[in-house]
Amino acid sequence: MKTGAAILIESLKEEGVEIIFGYPGGAVLPIYDELYDAQVTHILVRHEQAAVHAADGYARASGRVGVCLSTSGPGACNLISGIATANMDSVPIVALTGQVPTGMLGNDAFQESDITGITLPITKHNYLVKDARDIKMTVKSAFYIAGTGRNGPVLIDLPKDVLTAKVAAEEVLSGEPELRGYKPTLKGHAKQIKKALDLILSAKKPVIYAGGGVIAAEASEELIRTAELFCLPVTTTLMGLGAIPADHPLNLGMLGMHGTEYANYAVSETDLLIAVGARFDDRVTGKLSHFAPHAKIIHIDIDPAEIGKNVNPDVPIVGDAKSVLADMICMAENKGCISEPWLEQVKLWRKNHPLRVVNDGKVHPQNIIRKLSELLDGGGIIVSEVGQNQMWAAQHYGFTRPRQWISSGGLGTMGYGFPAAIGAWFAKPEETVVVIAGDGSFQMNIQELATVAQYKIPVKIVILNNMYLGMVRQWQELFYDRRYSYTELPPVDFVGIAKAYGIEGMRVDSVGQIDEALRTALTYNGPYLLDFRIEREENVFPMVPAGAAISEMIGKHNHNGGSES
Repeated sequence: MKTGAAILIESLKEEGVEIIFGYPGGAVLPIYDELYDAQVTHILVRHEQAAVHAADGYARASGRVGVCLSTSGPGACNLISGIATANMDSVPIVALTGQVPTGMLGNDAFQESDITGITLPITKHNYLVKDARDIKMTVKSAFYIAGTGRNGPVLIDLPKDVLTAKVAAEEVLSGEPELRGYKPTLKGHAKQIKKALDLILSAKKPVIYAGGGVIAAEASEELIRTAELFCLPVTTTLMGLGAIPADHPLNLGMLGMHGTEYANYAVSETDLLIAVGARFDDRVTGKLSHFAPHAKIIHIDIDPAEIGKNVNPDVPIVGDAKSVLADMICMAENKGCISEPWLEQVKLWRKNHPLRVVNDGKVHPQNIIRKLSELLDGGGIIVSEVGQNQMWAAQHYGFTRPRQWISSGGLGTMGYGFPAAIGAWFAKPEETVVVIAGDGSFQMNIQELATVAQYKIPVKIVILNNMYLGMVRQWQELFYDRRYSYTELPPVDFVGIAKAYGIEGMRVDSVGQIDEALRTALTYNGPYLLDFRIEREENVFPMVPAGAAISEMIGKHNHNGGSES
């Protein structure tokens, strides 16, 4: 006879789970009792939100399903932001939550919340298990759903009496899950791929627009081969950074609200936009009616719900990006470069409109990011918080490979980066993991310094500290007449706080300290915090105002190297 909790741990191990991020509580005591002796690593975070973000960071860095665990009621509710984050960015996680006994469901029992009802809109699927015999099949189904098709979060809610119930081995349901109606399309339709290929061969100004789906599908190699085969410029979304190396001659960098000028100009002038694993979100498109106005659209995506949701494509292809691009390459054979004049135009835009960097002896965040990239030779795993710090990192770090950049894109969750960096390190302990944070975002989950200290996680913390909620302040400056309503933050001694947890750190006030500070942190054998006191009213440019076309950027460079506002 085995308890439901024992069946759960056994089932997780069968799915290859080696690490769980969690926080104990009454409803999950049976699970924690099993974990006491189990050959599964449990990382004790200091807040349930950190558990789900860490599982998310683990999943993004490894490509595997991340797992988090919380108790019922408030513990389960503290997972909400992280589950929504994973859902928006298509990240495979399984969230395990405790629940009150089945006989008390719906009675407003102590620490009861209808977590399956609450999370229904933000999970790919969720389960309330009412029979211990179903646990094994539920776990198998959850992992299959989370990690196939368009990846996403799955929640399993486990009442306490189900966890304590004893079941004979022969009564435990097993085998392959039968999921009626869930059959992700992986293979693209050959006729549609041929139509797309014909459009590419006839285009004069083609551009590939690559999103996070390329990375999720492990399709970077196929993306690069496709781009090189036809000499197609490639622009990526925030989530697609790393799909093509930053220094690749065909890479235009990120497009959209804070994208490069040359990417935005190229998309505004293209006659064929090839969208791969991207969803045409508003931060990319700007004013939708003016997005790629001259272009025919090819849209490749594994999720049929995304096809036509925001933009109606001329050639829709439902399928796995890796498979579809591989088939396209096979059909194409050797066609050669088809857009030399277009490439020359793109090169001219790149030359005349570089990203903004200021060298005036002051501490500017762009220079910090570029120095970090130089010292790591474009390597490491870079995790960001949300806001200006996120955009500066996206713009100025030279990403060289997939799964190197980890950030909350769709939901924009402040407090995500620090715990996600913890998860990323457990996925890739051989890598240098750096979290780039703003002082506002970092304080959202600052308690995870205790987790870093306890497990001696050698994450490097780079705080770009302007004592503001920087991105909100930027909008107030540009669109609200500098009325800085509740966006100024009092100074905080982050180095002192880190040292209280036993973590070393350094405050940087001058540009001459940047190189030494970064080298010190990167070579230090353990966690290290750097508090960079940057220019307080530094802005992220270029910027597309809300409701404008992506070609209508402010803060862009003029031909003399200055900036236009």
